[in-house]
Amino acid sequence: MKFRKVAVLLLALFLCSSTLMIANAASQTVKVLLNGSELEDGGIMVDGKTYLPIREIANSLQTIVNWDGQNKKATLTRPNVHIVLMQDSKLFGNVTKGNSYTFSVLSQVDNLKTDIAAVKVSIFDPYGSEKVIQTQTDKITKDNFWYRTEDMKYNFEYSGKYAVRFFLKTSSSDDWTLVSEKLISSQ
Repeated sequence: MKFRKVAVLLLALFLCSSTLMIANAASQTVKVLLNGSELEDGGIMVDGKTYLPIREIANSLQTIVNWDGQNKKATLTRPNVHIVLMQDSKLFGNVTKGNSYTFSVLSQVDNLKTDIAAVKVSIFDPYGSEKVIQTQTDKITKDNFWYRTEDMKYNFEYSGKYAVRFFLKTSSSDDWTLVSEKLISSQ
Protein backbone atom coordinates (compact mmCIF):
# COMPACT_ATOMS: atom_id res chain seq x y z
CA MET A 1 0.00 0.00 0.00
CA LYS A 2 2.89 2.38 0.87
CA PHE A 3 4.56 1.66 -2.46
CA ARG A 4 1.37 2.59 -4.32
CA LYS A 5 1.11 5.97 -2.49
CA VAL A 6 4.76 6.77 -3.20
CA ALA A 7 4.35 5.80 -6.88
CA VAL A 8 1.22 7.99 -7.25
CA LEU A 9 2.99 10.91 -5.55
CA LEU A 10 6.04 10.54 -7.83
CA LEU A 11 3.80 10.35 -10.91
CA ALA A 12 1.94 13.51 -9.84
CA LEU A 13 5.20 15.39 -9.28
CA PHE A 14 6.52 14.23 -12.67
CA LEU A 15 3.35 15.41 -14.44
CA CYS A 16 3.44 18.82 -12.70
CA SER A 17 7.11 19.42 -13.47
CA SER A 18 6.79 18.35 -17.10
CA THR A 19 3.77 20.66 -17.51
CA LEU A 20 5.85 23.57 -16.18
CA MET A 21 8.70 22.70 -18.53
CA ILE A 22 6.33 22.61 -21.51
CA ALA A 23 4.74 25.94 -20.48
CA ASN A 24 8.20 27.48 -20.05
CA ALA A 25 9.26 26.22 -23.49
CA ALA A 26 6.09 27.67 -25.07
CA SER A 27 6.73 31.17 -23.65
CA GLN A 28 10.02 32.93 -23.07
CA THR A 29 10.73 36.13 -21.19
CA VAL A 30 12.02 39.03 -23.27
CA LYS A 31 14.22 41.84 -21.97
CA VAL A 32 12.84 45.21 -23.14
CA LEU A 33 15.02 48.33 -23.26
CA LEU A 34 13.46 51.75 -23.79
CA ASN A 35 15.88 54.65 -24.32
CA GLY A 36 18.64 52.50 -22.83
CA SER A 37 16.74 51.60 -19.62
CA GLU A 38 15.37 48.13 -19.00
CA LEU A 39 11.62 47.95 -18.32
CA GLU A 40 10.72 46.32 -15.03
CA ASP A 41 8.19 43.81 -16.35
CA GLY A 42 9.82 43.07 -19.70
CA GLY A 43 7.80 41.01 -22.13
CA ILE A 44 7.13 37.45 -23.18
CA MET A 45 7.40 35.62 -26.47
CA VAL A 46 4.75 33.05 -27.32
CA ASP A 47 4.68 31.17 -30.63
CA GLY A 48 7.12 33.64 -32.20
CA LYS A 49 5.11 36.74 -31.19
CA THR A 50 6.35 39.23 -28.60
CA TYR A 51 3.90 40.62 -26.02
CA LEU A 52 4.79 43.71 -24.02
CA PRO A 53 3.21 45.26 -20.88
CA ILE A 54 1.04 47.96 -22.46
CA ARG A 55 0.71 50.28 -19.44
CA GLU A 56 4.45 50.34 -18.74
CA ILE A 57 5.27 50.93 -22.41
CA ALA A 58 2.57 53.61 -22.71
CA ASN A 59 3.83 55.42 -19.59
CA SER A 60 7.38 55.35 -20.93
CA LEU A 61 6.21 56.73 -24.28
CA GLN A 62 4.04 59.37 -22.57
CA THR A 63 0.85 57.87 -23.98
CA ILE A 64 -2.62 57.61 -22.43
CA VAL A 65 -4.15 54.11 -22.22
CA ASN A 66 -7.92 53.65 -22.02
CA TRP A 67 -8.98 50.06 -21.29
CA ASP A 68 -12.45 48.85 -22.28
CA GLY A 69 -12.77 45.60 -20.33
CA GLN A 70 -16.17 44.74 -21.79
CA ASN A 71 -14.88 44.75 -25.38
CA LYS A 72 -11.30 43.73 -24.45
CA LYS A 73 -9.94 46.78 -26.23
CA ALA A 74 -7.02 49.08 -25.37
CA THR A 75 -6.95 52.54 -26.93
CA LEU A 76 -3.67 54.44 -26.89
CA THR A 77 -3.67 58.22 -27.30
CA ARG A 78 -0.54 60.31 -27.61
CA PRO A 79 -1.32 64.02 -27.67
CA ASN A 80 1.23 66.60 -28.77
CA VAL A 81 2.18 68.57 -25.67
CA HIS A 82 4.73 71.37 -25.83
CA ILE A 83 5.99 73.04 -22.66
CA VAL A 84 7.48 76.54 -22.50
CA LEU A 85 8.80 78.00 -19.27
CA MET A 86 8.20 81.73 -18.83
CA GLN A 87 9.76 84.28 -16.48
CA ASP A 88 7.55 87.34 -16.90
CA SER A 89 7.37 87.60 -20.70
CA LYS A 90 10.77 86.00 -21.36
CA LEU A 91 11.61 82.36 -21.98
CA PHE A 92 13.11 80.59 -19.00
CA GLY A 93 15.56 77.66 -18.92
CA ASN A 94 18.91 77.09 -17.25
CA VAL A 95 19.34 78.29 -13.66
CA THR A 96 22.05 78.86 -11.08
CA LYS A 97 22.14 76.44 -8.16
CA GLY A 98 20.94 77.88 -4.86
CA ASN A 99 18.87 80.68 -6.40
CA SER A 100 15.11 81.14 -6.34
CA TYR A 101 13.22 81.97 -9.51
CA THR A 102 9.63 82.96 -10.17
CA PHE A 103 8.24 81.40 -13.35
CA SER A 104 5.14 79.96 -14.96
CA VAL A 105 4.58 76.99 -17.24
CA LEU A 106 2.80 77.42 -20.57
CA SER A 107 1.66 74.18 -22.21
CA GLN A 108 0.12 73.78 -25.63
CA VAL A 109 -1.84 70.57 -26.19
CA ASP A 110 -3.13 69.40 -29.56
CA ASN A 111 -4.11 66.14 -31.26
CA LEU A 112 -5.98 65.12 -28.11
CA LYS A 113 -8.34 62.31 -29.12
CA THR A 114 -9.91 61.60 -25.71
CA ASP A 115 -11.73 63.60 -23.04
CA ILE A 116 -9.66 64.70 -20.05
CA ALA A 117 -10.86 64.96 -16.44
CA ALA A 118 -7.82 66.71 -14.93
CA VAL A 119 -4.47 68.35 -15.68
CA LYS A 120 -1.42 68.57 -13.39
CA VAL A 121 1.92 70.34 -13.77
CA SER A 122 4.75 69.44 -11.35
CA ILE A 123 8.46 70.01 -10.94
CA PHE A 124 10.79 67.22 -9.82
CA ASP A 125 14.20 67.92 -8.32
CA PRO A 126 17.25 65.84 -9.37
CA TYR A 127 16.45 63.35 -6.56
CA GLY A 128 12.84 62.77 -7.69
CA SER A 129 10.98 64.86 -5.09
CA GLU A 130 7.79 66.29 -6.60
CA LYS A 131 6.38 69.77 -6.03
CA VAL A 132 2.96 70.25 -7.64
CA ILE A 133 2.86 73.58 -9.46
CA GLN A 134 -0.85 73.54 -10.34
CA THR A 135 -3.79 71.22 -11.05
CA GLN A 136 -7.11 71.73 -12.80
CA THR A 137 -10.00 69.29 -12.49
CA ASP A 138 -12.40 70.74 -15.08
CA LYS A 139 -13.42 68.32 -17.82
CA ILE A 140 -11.70 69.15 -21.12
CA THR A 141 -13.41 67.95 -24.29
CA LYS A 142 -11.44 69.95 -26.88
CA ASP A 143 -8.87 68.36 -29.16
CA ASN A 144 -6.50 71.27 -28.47
CA PHE A 145 -6.02 73.83 -25.71
CA TRP A 146 -3.49 76.04 -23.93
CA TYR A 147 -2.78 75.70 -20.22
CA ARG A 148 -0.79 78.28 -18.25
CA THR A 149 0.04 77.97 -14.55
CA GLU A 150 0.12 80.83 -12.10
CA ASP A 151 3.56 82.26 -11.31
CA MET A 152 5.46 80.09 -8.85
CA LYS A 153 8.59 80.84 -6.81
CA TYR A 154 10.94 77.86 -6.63
CA ASN A 155 14.40 77.39 -5.10
CA PHE A 156 16.79 75.33 -7.23
CA GLU A 157 18.93 74.16 -4.30
CA TYR A 158 20.74 71.26 -6.03
CA SER A 159 22.92 70.89 -9.11
CA GLY A 160 21.47 68.67 -11.80
CA LYS A 161 18.39 68.25 -13.97
CA TYR A 162 14.96 69.40 -12.78
CA ALA A 163 11.99 68.00 -14.72
CA VAL A 164 8.83 70.03 -15.31
CA ARG A 165 6.18 67.43 -16.12
CA PHE A 166 2.69 67.72 -17.59
CA PHE A 167 0.16 65.03 -16.57
CA LEU A 168 -3.39 64.17 -17.69
CA LYS A 169 -6.19 62.03 -16.24
CA THR A 170 -8.99 60.63 -18.39
CA SER A 171 -11.26 60.12 -15.36
CA SER A 172 -11.09 61.14 -11.71
CA SER A 173 -10.43 57.52 -10.67
CA ASP A 174 -7.48 57.03 -13.08
CA ASP A 175 -3.83 57.48 -12.25
CA TRP A 176 -1.95 60.48 -13.62
CA THR A 177 -0.38 59.87 -17.04
CA LEU A 178 2.80 61.75 -17.90
CA VAL A 179 2.46 63.20 -21.43
CA SER A 180 5.31 65.72 -21.62
CA GLU A 181 8.47 66.82 -19.88
CA LYS A 182 10.86 69.79 -20.04
CA LEU A 183 14.26 69.73 -18.31
CA ILE A 184 15.93 72.63 -16.50
CA SER A 185 19.67 72.46 -15.84
CA SER A 186 20.90 73.80 -12.51
CA GLN A 187 24.64 74.45 -12.10
